[in-house]
Amino acid sequence: MSDSPLFHDRMLSLGLARVSEQAAMESADWIGRGDEKAADQAAVNAMRNQLNLLDIKGVVVIGEGERDEAPMLYIGEEVGNGNGPEVDIALDPLEGTTLTAKDMPNALTVIAMAPRGTLLHAPDVYMDKLAIGPGYAPGTVTLDMEPAERVRALAKAKGCETTDITCCILERPRHEDLIREVRSTGASIRLITDGDVAGVIHCAEPHLTGIDMYMGSGGAPEGVLAAAALKCMGGQMFGRLLFRNDDERGRAAKAGITELDRVYSRDELVTADVIFSATGVTNGSIVQGIKREPGWIETETLLMRSKTGSVRRMIYRNPVK
Repeated sequence: MSDSPLFHDRMLSLGLARVSEQAAMESADWIGRGDEKAADQAAVNAMRNQLNLLDIKGVVVIGEGERDEAPMLYIGEEVGNGNGPEVDIALDPLEGTTLTAKDMPNALTVIAMAPRGTLLHAPDVYMDKLAIGPGYAPGTVTLDMEPAERVRALAKAKGCETTDITCCILERPRHEDLIREVRSTGASIRLITDGDVAGVIHCAEPHLTGIDMYMGSGGAPEGVLAAAALKCMGGQMFGRLLFRNDDERGRAAKAGITELDRVYSRDELVTADVIFSATGVTNGSIVQGIKREPGWIETETLLMRSKTGSVRRMIYRNPVK
């Protein structure tokens, strides 16, 4: 039995929002300036500084990379001031570095926090992902279905035609066959260039985003972050790790993963209550990006708690000195 203080998600949530807000504000100076690395570094520095002010004993389980690849917010780094509960941290200081550098929509700063040992330590490999929004029976769609079958099954569950279904897919050469098959059903596709955490979140609010389903392969770490968001907002998600070589299988072994073909559900990617915060950097369909006016900088943050299912949108106007 651990002597660690309890995970008081309500008390910690506003602190977590402050972390994503600060990262967004610091990266805002690099919007549209064509320098992905500088934008990412600004977000990393801000996120780390704010995390170390929180009353937590945190460990980064989804971060900027392995210790030898990233000087800050690397996997295994301890964060927080050490005076609180033991927690897992999953983060992407700037989801959409390219989007930020090119001033394109849906760049976010993203972070999730849960009790220690409850977030999947996903290795830095690809994950085959499938997500739909809330309100559907378990097993409505599965990763074992062919893409066209998923579209037909979701349309049947929704009580509509396949032509009324919109899927979100990452625009990559590896998805050409997937895109072709989905379009063969008459469904429409919203292609995104980057930012598949945002892509998955879109499914949770189809009335706002117009997205019914997300599918395709992307980073496994981002899959855990997306599952944390869906656990708060409702919806189903499935992920299966994809390995291209022995080095990637070795990364999985290092992360403690032995079932290489396992399909993880949302609640297996995130096994306990979680808090999630995302702040807009550039304008998007989930949150607005950074706004500036003389003497002020304004952010919009989506702050969520799975324990209560609460989704809070917060506008923060901060005076610029």
